[in-house]
Amino acid sequence: MQSSTHSASANPQSSDTLNKTLIIACGAIAHELVALMKANDWQHWDLQCLPAEWHNSPERISPAVDAKIIEHQQNYARVFVAYADCGTGGHLDRVLAKHEVARLPGDHCYGFFAGAEVFNAMSEQELGTFYLTDYLVDNFQRLILDGLGISKHPELLDQYFGHYTQLMYLRQDTHSLKCDNRLQQAQKAAVALNLRLSVHDTGLDPFARSLRGISVVTESLHSDQHIPLQSRMPLNEHEPHFE
Repeated sequence: MQSSTHSASANPQSSDTLNKTLIIACGAIAHELVALMKANDWQHWDLQCLPAEWHNSPERISPAVDAKIIEHQQNYARVFVAYADCGTGGHLDRVLAKHEVARLPGDHCYGFFAGAEVFNAMSEQELGTFYLTDYLVDNFQRLILDGLGISKHPELLDQYFGHYTQLMYLRQDTHSLKCDNRLQQAQKAAVALNLRLSVHDTGLDPFARSLRGISVVTESLHSDQHIPLQSRMPLNEHEPHFE
């Protein structure tokens, strides 16, 4: 199983980790988590990521999270899972309940990137919406067209996306040099899926608020630390390391 690790300590299994929180995260949000960690100097967190492409096969998520928790729970003061339900149909929650571990709120990462109220309003306004984040824009060809087999079998396009009417790009990075290129890639993605493109700038503020609302996260902060809003972070300067 391939994973990524971002750690402030040279030896993540040393006694130093006993005072830390392990974040087990989806690789699709590693970029944003690392940006917040570096911006706020959160050295009390270690981050381990599971492959982002597992969103195309969510049945793999719960067993892998279970294994990660079992492997590392005794080495950390706390464990937190940076996933929403992510298509697991409640299986992830059953795993987390067994270990008494919390996760991010909601059904999808789109909800905590946009903010629950905003995302719910979007969903109600236009039910046939397919969502992209910065990560999905950057990896659209690999994860969507290739990952779903559309590149080799174009007839699958209508099967997967025939009931959608809109492509909504939730843009986290609104200030870096990558913004214009990402917008162009999102426009190409909309053409490829034959959908109308809309863009909503989220920054990192809603994500930071989601983290701030979770007790295990706030408990892991030092008493003089808080989770500020970092919507202007140049995300391209904070790339996570993938092994």
